Amino acid sequence: MATFKEKTLAAIIRWRAKSQMAKYALRPSTVPKVQFEERFVPTPVGDSRVLVYRPLRSSEGSLPVYVNFHGGGFILGSAEMDDVWCRVIADRADCVVVNVDYRLAPEHPFPTALEEGYGVIRWMYDQPGQLGINRERIAVGGHSAGGNLAAAICLLARERSEFPITLQILDYPPLDLATDPYEKPTHPQAIPPWLAAIFNGCYLPSPEQARNPLASPIYAESLAGLPSALIITAEFDSLAPEAERYAQRLREAGIAVSHKRYEGAVHGFTHSGPLELAEDAWELIITHLQQAFGK
Repeated sequence: MATFKEKTLAAIIRWRAKSQMAKYALRPSTVPKVQFEERFVPTPVGDSRVLVYRPLRSSEGSLPVYVNFHGGGFILGSAEMDDVWCRVIADRADCVVVNVDYRLAPEHPFPTALEEGYGVIRWMYDQPGQLGINRERIAVGGHSAGGNLAAAICLLARERSEFPITLQILDYPPLDLATDPYEKPTHPQAIPPWLAAIFNGCYLPSPEQARNPLASPIYAESLAGLPSALIITAEFDSLAPEAERYAQRLREAGIAVSHKRYEGAVHGFTHSGPLELAEDAWELIITHLQQAFGK
């Protein structure tokens, strides 16, 4: 008889088969043509698949780079989920976009995806000529679980001092995996607490790790010295309060923070719509990248 763990993994595999579902089929009004390639980058946890986008317009010298991490509760999704939007960013922000197809839990629990994402950036920094990037202008960002990874990478980069990060973009991120999802604010349109509990349980090998700041950045003792931040939240999202607390803590630490809460929006709205709100949020991301990159 299958164990609970085996049954859970079987259910996740079925969910993954449906992860390219219609709710993530939102497309921008226009999708620009860009240079595109798939690469495999060496990292401490093995080769990482990344999708690379480069604007077609000619630019002198190396370009700044934005590293993107998709959502999916650490257990679902793929880089393809953000493909069309990465094309828009590369074209509009005039930068290289590296879209990381990181390893998923529960097969690869914390801190695998974190070390993988960090390793991709370390590789880019050590070998900037591989992608033609300016290694002094690196931004990281992500959506939902990807936002958690982006925030944690910034903490890890501060700790290890191996490369600089110019900007972090956290799009409705879960930053507190220690608080029981049933104790967070609830909305009919929010992630169901039972599902959030599965996400957290699959990502963390043990409950004791939930307060590790690299798993739950909200528990970092200090946020001083982190990159400037753009934080996006949605009104009908149980994760909004923790992201907004993180924004406030960054400000108190002297970090430049821009925060926008989208009224009437739900978790995942940048990928599920409505299109008007989604495009406004993506335009906000592009504007902040342009400013961070000195465009």
